[in-house]
Amino acid sequence: MARRQRSPPALLMPLSSLAIAIILSILRPAAATASAKQSWLDEFTTDGEVRSDFDRSGKQVASLVLDESSGAGFNSTQKYLFGEFTVEMKLVPGNSAGTVTSFYLTSGEGDDHDEIDMEFMGNSTNAPTVLNTNVWASGDGKKEHQFYLWFDPSADFHKYAIIWNPTNIIFRVDDVTVRVFRRYDDLPYPTSRPMAVHATLWDGSYWATEKGKVPIDWSAGPFVVSYRGYTANACVAAADGGGGSTCPAGKNEWMQREEDDTDRLTVAWARRNCLQYNYCEDGWRFPGGFPGECSRE
Repeated sequence: MARRQRSPPALLMPLSSLAIAIILSILRPAAATASAKQSWLDEFTTDGEVRSDFDRSGKQVASLVLDESSGAGFNSTQKYLFGEFTVEMKLVPGNSAGTVTSFYLTSGEGDDHDEIDMEFMGNSTNAPTVLNTNVWASGDGKKEHQFYLWFDPSADFHKYAIIWNPTNIIFRVDDVTVRVFRRYDDLPYPTSRPMAVHATLWDGSYWATEKGKVPIDWSAGPFVVSYRGYTANACVAAADGGGGSTCPAGKNEWMQREEDDTDRLTVAWARRNCLQYNYCEDGWRFPGGFPGECSRE
């Protein structure tokens, strides 16, 4: 007797169709989000090898690559006069000694330029990473505070922020204020030169790790650092350079942002536990006397 061909159980076909429908419903929004969402990297020009992709959450990730032939970076097409600038970064893993990763603002390369820096100096495997913060005003710099980060910045993304207004500059790590640079009317402060946003990864062997004692080990390369979640809530400077800026209505709380009690507590904590260099304590560097703001902090 011929064997009857059994049909699939009636329940299997609806379940299979349902599973496909569920998978498609998950994939469609993710794909639509990635394609429809404006790329923040479109606001920048790039140098060197810059890779762009989207992570599982739909955030665009821009990765800079450093090898023996070239570093990499991206630079904003707009300039700003005051604002809050944030980005999430995942730094070079393993032996990153000699590398320098940055997120900073600058008005240009002239002798009288303004600049606000967050620079991450690579280090040997398992050694802490140093965050170098600095401010330049009218070409006057040498105002570094350097901190050991209290976490592994290569294991995951962490948020870094620069708040810049006419009163002070606030440096933040994962929403923790680590430094406040105040304005004093009789001392240089960046108030009038619009600045562009830059991010770079480069060979800083001559300076970065233990004052240049530990160079890059190119056998560990290429080195990669990733950025995501960039925002610039800021006043956009006039494109013609004729002065003036357009500020975001209703979204400029940062313009009045000053050091509050919580900031004072976290700055004190960072000084006690993480600060490893303070220019206001480097008498060898300033034999003629410390900069004016040092006696007022």
